[in-house]
Amino acid sequence: EWNDFVDAHSDGTIFHRTEWKQVIERTFGYTSHYIYVTNGNAIQGLLPLFHVKGWLLGNSLISTPFAVYGGILANNESAHEMLLNESKKLSEKLGARYVEFRHQQKNPLPDLVTKDSLYATFINEMPEGREEIYERLPKEARRMVRKGRKNGLEIIIDNNELDKFYNIYAISVRKFGTPVFSKKLFQNCLDAFGENANFMRVYKDKKAIAAVLSFYYKDTVLPYYSGMLSEAKTLAPHNLMYLELMQHARERGFSKFDFGRSKIGTGAAKFKENMGFEPTPLPYQYYLHNGEELPNKNQTNPKYTMALNMWKRMPLSLTKILGPHVVRLFP
Repeated sequence: EWNDFVDAHSDGTIFHRTEWKQVIERTFGYTSHYIYVTNGNAIQGLLPLFHVKGWLLGNSLISTPFAVYGGILANNESAHEMLLNESKKLSEKLGARYVEFRHQQKNPLPDLVTKDSLYATFINEMPEGREEIYERLPKEARRMVRKGRKNGLEIIIDNNELDKFYNIYAISVRKFGTPVFSKKLFQNCLDAFGENANFMRVYKDKKAIAAVLSFYYKDTVLPYYSGMLSEAKTLAPHNLMYLELMQHARERGFSKFDFGRSKIGTGAAKFKENMGFEPTPLPYQYYLHNGEELPNKNQTNPKYTMALNMWKRMPLSLTKILGPHVVRLFP
């Protein structure tokens, strides 16, 4: 019933569904609090929350961790207000400093603090034909696609070769000073979402040089975790990989491409803009308990600069050991 409501709601996302609950609980061990409002036997609204505790960021409730989207889904203002009030009560009961709602659309209730200057999402409708998708790319993106093809890059799509994907992903995130997730996270995603998740890998001379793990939901494909070997940059695998993903998803019947979340003004955001996607700021909202300060738990926080620089210099094998313990502090 919960998933049926998410599927029917215009703002429902894959991260509101109970599969994401399984992924987060099995990977990180956070306690979930899934709240819903009913009228008779019918769900009128729901809110997935996770209780996150850590020495670095303290005690919080998040909807939802390690997800681009989350927050309240409701059919009416009454259900919306009931869910918000219940989340406030729960935060007080658990001693949480704040409740974070990762809304994709602006929340109609004004008593939450909104922060919409940090992240943006990038979503486009895709035309039907393979060639039309290619032609819609900006001129420079098309040139990079042709370069990738000229370099003899090959594409494989399946649910296999987790080790190859994980190695590429671990190398890629270390380059940015970001702690790597455990391999268990990606296996849990594959197990939970089944045919609605897959890998796309780019090969050069039978060596995997770039890869992406994508989710498929409603009418949308969402490339969510990706990486590329540093030495592969000159081969232009990224533009070709994402074009092939668009074409593959369109042939499966998905009409939207959600390029996911990036920090506004970063290289990742610029790449998506260069692929023809316009940024839409994400209005994350917060209930701050007892006048707590708005949390700043991202890499733009100067407190983390030294740690990020140290992480970039760590041996890859050590980052794979330490990363899963560190990354759970930044949900």
